[in-house]
Amino acid sequence: MREKLTTAFVRSIDKKGRYGDGGGLYLHVVNDTSKAWVFRYERGGRERRMGLGPARIVSLARARDLAKECAAMLYDGIDPIEGRRAQRSSQRSSAAKAMTFREAAVEYVAAHRAGWKNAKHAAQVIGSLKAHVFPTIGDLEVAAIDKALVLKCLKPIWPTVPETASRVRGRIEAVLNWASANGFRPEGENPARWKGHLSYVLAPRPRARHHSALPFAELPEFLTALRGLNVLSARALEFTILTAARTGEVIGTRWNEIDADSSVWTVPAGRMKSGREHRVPLSDQALRILRDLPAETGNGDAADAPPSGLSERQARQGELFPAAAGRPQGFVFVGARKGSGLSNMAMLETLRRMGRSDLTVHGFRSTFRDWAAETTAYPNHVVEMALAHAIGDKVEKAYRRGDLFDKRQRLMAEWARYCDTAQTAGSGNVVAIRGNAI
Repeated sequence: MREKLTTAFVRSIDKKGRYGDGGGLYLHVVNDTSKAWVFRYERGGRERRMGLGPARIVSLARARDLAKECAAMLYDGIDPIEGRRAQRSSQRSSAAKAMTFREAAVEYVAAHRAGWKNAKHAAQVIGSLKAHVFPTIGDLEVAAIDKALVLKCLKPIWPTVPETASRVRGRIEAVLNWASANGFRPEGENPARWKGHLSYVLAPRPRARHHSALPFAELPEFLTALRGLNVLSARALEFTILTAARTGEVIGTRWNEIDADSSVWTVPAGRMKSGREHRVPLSDQALRILRDLPAETGNGDAADAPPSGLSERQARQGELFPAAAGRPQGFVFVGARKGSGLSNMAMLETLRRMGRSDLTVHGFRSTFRDWAAETTAYPNHVVEMALAHAIGDKVEKAYRRGDLFDKRQRLMAEWARYCDTAQTAGSGNVVAIRGNAI
């Protein structure tokens, strides 16, 4: 094919008309400032014209290349105009699906927030990603995240804060899984997966240590010292031990959860690890702690006198428990800030002040478990229910639909009596625990 046009001609021609170069390429001239390239071809018995761009932007050489590409498409049975439309549609679709890792993380959290039991979890997820992931890959397209980029986020923190690093890895994996499921990443293996992938590159996380627990034989002595501390956190810790409850369940307790007449503390499902409401039998010793709490002064703006509209049970609460008077919705263990409960570190700090940094609050649940197993005849499932653990398989659960409250009530009463049994040595004096309080 002999090419007819020259660059000089294209630049200088100003006469209106259509000038062919050969191979279906034409220069359409309106005037000296309006010139455009067109590819002419026949498809299905009719002539079609495809614009290739203005001559001031597309050079003669580039126009010839584009014309050859169009001719090759025709040879393959593809209409160049339809092919270009499909290509542009694909590009628009890809652009619409483009999403950064930061954007994907925010969308992932928004999609799962309602299903997370702990309202703080969403903030924790975003907070850890913001600290350890966003600076490296936050602004990159989520479709471009590969193993090397994941490792670039994890390697700096893996040896120093392995627990945090493990959580961050899991959260990266979850975000990438969400992106793949929603079409923002190609299908395939997740580059942040652990088993059979990153497990070959990163050292395994050290096994988590069990919560340090006090041997049950030492508990009465410990409680004698604990009762000598005149601080609210000590009363909260004693109440935690007597009820074998978790820290979060205790510090979040409100007075309307306590039924004084029935000696029952009902923990709402939203504050239970299992997500199910849990009734806790209150021993005389646990009730005494509540009864002796100081009157509440910093939690809410209610008056000291019981407000009108209180039920008979709520009014009785105020009579039995002075701290609850007038504040049936208030926290049992009041925090330092107005309207807040006790800090989740308060009881742990009390242990440290007693010189028992070797113990954890959660460990007292193990103390209770060991005592029940070694010194009582209560069946395992009764003790497990007292700890609010899931019990048995599906068949066993189907046959045991109650909460065994009466049996648990007797169990917790025996536990409280044991806690009151001061350990003696020789002369009958109370043996001081290791490390004096405050």
